[in-house]
Amino acid sequence: MEFDFGSGTREDLVRLGRVLDTGAEAALALAEEVLRIRTRLGRNVALAANKAQRQYEERVRQRNIVLKARQMGVSTWIAGRFFLRTITHPGTVTVQVAHTQEAAVQIFRIVHRFLDHLPDPLRMGTLKDAKRSAGRIVIPELDSEYLVETAGDRNAGRGLTITNLHCTELARWPGEAAEILYGLLATLSPAGELAMESTPRGASGCFWKEWQDAVKTNTVRHFFPWWLEDAYVATAVEEASLTDTERQLMIEHGLTPAQIGYRRQIHENFRGLAKQEYAEDANECFLSSGECIFDLASINKRLRAVDEPVETRRNGGLRIWLPRQEGRNYLVAVDPAGGGTEGDYSAMQVIDMKTGLQCAELQEHLTPLETAQAAAELAREYSGALLAVERNNHGSGVLAHLLGLCRYDRLYMQGGQYGFLTSSVTRPGMLGRLDAALAQTPEVFKSERLLLECRSFVRHPNGRTEAQAGEHDDCVMAMAIALAVRDERLAGGTLD
Repeated sequence: MEFDFGSGTREDLVRLGRVLDTGAEAALALAEEVLRIRTRLGRNVALAANKAQRQYEERVRQRNIVLKARQMGVSTWIAGRFFLRTITHPGTVTVQVAHTQEAAVQIFRIVHRFLDHLPDPLRMGTLKDAKRSAGRIVIPELDSEYLVETAGDRNAGRGLTITNLHCTELARWPGEAAEILYGLLATLSPAGELAMESTPRGASGCFWKEWQDAVKTNTVRHFFPWWLEDAYVATAVEEASLTDTERQLMIEHGLTPAQIGYRRQIHENFRGLAKQEYAEDANECFLSSGECIFDLASINKRLRAVDEPVETRRNGGLRIWLPRQEGRNYLVAVDPAGGGTEGDYSAMQVIDMKTGLQCAELQEHLTPLETAQAAAELAREYSGALLAVERNNHGSGVLAHLLGLCRYDRLYMQGGQYGFLTSSVTRPGMLGRLDAALAQTPEVFKSERLLLECRSFVRHPNGRTEAQAGEHDDCVMAMAIALAVRDERLAGGTLD
């Protein structure tokens, strides 16, 4: 593809911008034509997209989040993408936010290199008058600017209307990362483009949450495992030495013996952090900060096999995999919450009493009355299911609403009282039963949301077992209640 730069006037740049907007191939070609980068070996070369960069450009939309292995070139590519849009679209404000001051300086060197090594017609035209200062490039004739800031600055982006926002290494932002991110998002133009990217850092925090919530927020997920980088090779391994895992990776992803050799180096050097620093799986790379109490191998294997629900309702809060079938008995287990938008969720699990199969799951911020109404509606849909509500705390109010306003009385009873009591006595057995089911019959679990909660359900140094800081365990506890009630009914010889 050939580009006409003219003499680099404002009109020439705008015309170039229209070509850039035609799609990925134009963007890839223009970046290679006009942008220069410095390689790991110190050479100044054209920005020819590697596999990860090309995949990003081909799938990019308005909101994007990138989960990546180390040094994949994604930060450089997004910087280049936004730089091109800044110099070809008048009125553009691009803000790139780094996790440290050192990272911000390094990124801005990349952006300065872009500007300094543009072809002469571009560099000596309108862009010749670009004003530079620490962390800022202003192009007066275009009324455009490119800023690089740090996440530690609580005023980052304040007072601006941002056109392009690049949040780099989001998992490593200091302090209240979510507060800084949401403050920046509030300044992003409704038509603006967002790119959040990072290597993973634990199954909690701002980046983890944004990755998990991507479907809800209409954000495109981009996952780039280490083997997309051609430089990640080492001495080829002998076929006879391959492990089952290595053979599987070669079959599933087409890895070469030289890539397996590099993988062995990664695991030798990084040991327990290898899955995090050189991601291979979009779930396993998020390492828990405590000891997961469930069998991680079973969870991770099942996560790779789960299917999308056949139906979703309530803005994704209700997910259904197995609709009601005539002649079958069902159980709806409920873990209630208070209803605040910042606290825990109310969660419900629907299981088939005979097989234990997970049929549906609901997770929402609901008041006790709303929880009762949703539970009654779900139980009626599933053939008048037995409804087991945790009676601790808010559960007593939910039960009262079910018996009163909702007029649903097919409720589980324990010790002569309506509801299921979770206590220091019953809790270990409930979680142990769920752990056994995850290891022995993982196929009964259909929900990625539940399995991800299981991954971040850990034993803390003080001995407590609960969700990792910043995470939720509502789906876990609802399923633990469901399995406890089902086993009790099985032991009693009744599944009705």
